[in-house]
Amino acid sequence: MDRLPALAAELIGRQVAVIAATGGEPSPLAAQAATRTIPIIFTLGGDPVEAGLVDSFNRPGGNLTGTTIMGVELGPKLLDILRQLIPSTTTIAILVNPAFQLTSAEVRNVQDAAHTVGIRVSVLNASTEAEIDTAFTTIVQQKTDALIVGTDPFLLGQRDQLVRLAARHTVPTIYFLREFVESGGLLSYGPSIANGYRQAGVYTGRILSGAKPAELPVLRPTTFQLVINLKTARALGLTIPANVLAIADEVIE
Repeated sequence: MDRLPALAAELIGRQVAVIAATGGEPSPLAAQAATRTIPIIFTLGGDPVEAGLVDSFNRPGGNLTGTTIMGVELGPKLLDILRQLIPSTTTIAILVNPAFQLTSAEVRNVQDAAHTVGIRVSVLNASTEAEIDTAFTTIVQQKTDALIVGTDPFLLGQRDQLVRLAARHTVPTIYFLREFVESGGLLSYGPSIANGYRQAGVYTGRILSGAKPAELPVLRPTTFQLVINLKTARALGLTIPANVLAIADEVIE
């Protein structure tokens, strides 16, 4: 993330026609700080209005628009699914990257939802591979019932490590994208990140054909999917309740 301002400046120096700033809020924020004229298409995890990137979803204003998966808002839903999966849950952990701009908002959403149902939340920070290892050691020591992996580009990139550690320590874990479940994670609830990138590509093409970012509304996901990996559930010694299986959009055998 520290390299982003210099990378944005390099693109501007090349006089590019459009910048696709992907992978969450840090990239478009760096591009926005560097130029107010070159069109910028973003892919985000949270609210672009709250991040200060656009004036509104329908009328972005300025030189930015794009797509968002709104993953940061899903924390309470992930908690609810965990409670249906493990009704006896009294303690959960949420693993987040403190360097990500939207972490505090996501943690607050989960804590507020947990407080209303009497669940204790432990917040674990990780910005490196070693810190992820340490976080799982803490989870085991605290005998935490389940884990939520927070919305963050770094944690998405470390999904193989996260899935491996969750399996090794038998920690029931819910993720924000299906890519984790495809890598062997237990379950996920969220939109399609691939579709978000595809839509960003369409917008980039429209910009190159003459459209203005200010006239292209920010696109939000219209569908969210619950994906469950039954093989992982069996390995964890979990039986997926019928009510959870009934609402699953996809079950990986």
